[in-house]
Amino acid sequence: MKLRIFFSCLTLLLSACKPSSTEPAADAPAEKVAAAPAKSGKPQVLVANYPLQYFAQRIAGDAVEVRFLAPKNEDPAFWQPVEAAVTALQGADLILMNGATYSKWADKVTLPESKVVDTSSAFANNFIQITDATTHSHGPGGEHSHNGTAFTTWIDFKQASLQARAVSEALINLVPAAKETMEKNADALKDELDALDDRMSALSRRLVNQPLVASHPVYHYLARRYGMNLKSVLWEPDTVLDDKYMSDLNSILATHRARWMIWEGEPTKDNVEKLAALGLQSVVFEPCGNVPDSGDFMTVMKANLAALEQAFP
Repeated sequence: MKLRIFFSCLTLLLSACKPSSTEPAADAPAEKVAAAPAKSGKPQVLVANYPLQYFAQRIAGDAVEVRFLAPKNEDPAFWQPVEAAVTALQGADLILMNGATYSKWADKVTLPESKVVDTSSAFANNFIQITDATTHSHGPGGEHSHNGTAFTTWIDFKQASLQARAVSEALINLVPAAKETMEKNADALKDELDALDDRMSALSRRLVNQPLVASHPVYHYLARRYGMNLKSVLWEPDTVLDDKYMSDLNSILATHRARWMIWEGEPTKDNVEKLAALGLQSVVFEPCGNVPDSGDFMTVMKANLAALEQAFP
């Protein structure tokens, strides 16, 4: 009898010492805490990247809660969700995917198919296949390659418009009571994306005979849509350009007489100066796959076009 009472007390003591599973630990990773289920009562829409977050928020307004779980310091295309993020995805009312093999984690996670929308399916027959990319690394995501399907679909603004339409249709199906407002918002977004396409198409007439170099192989759809003669290296804006990097660039320039380098982010002053010594000027076109430091998707894209318009008057 005394022994039974002893073990009962011991069990209660251990239970009291065990952390509650509903409260995140004080030192829990930010991503795990951020991925905890929201409590707004609104339908939960989870997205694969920032452009889809922007499209969904522009279209749905306050009708849903849009959530993008990838950390800001990682490329969402190569992000690997932790367990809490997977749980949040599986519990969502709608999951907006970029398609074009963007989310590398998707093959390793079971998602409810009825809730998943591939926003690029309308132009899947026109995906670009990459076969000559090398393996490299940047940020905390480890080594990866850009071989396979090019996935930065939205910087072809006609494709972005098709993705926004897919987002709109999915959101209306999710919240039909908000159909009128969502259709109005979707039309306004389409007009702005069409305006970006018009500006970039006008720029293409100035770029058609201009050999260009890009700092990273993410501009395939931009180059195809707007007739850009573009070759890429594998650099980050803060890459220290040692002899190996400069040798790779010079190998390209030997037959591709570019005068401009397009960067996906603001390059360091040292990198700008090193390129200037070769006769290469620098201009930034940020793909905006993750949340920008300031502004939003539309302001970033307008800034990209303004930079190109200034570079090629």
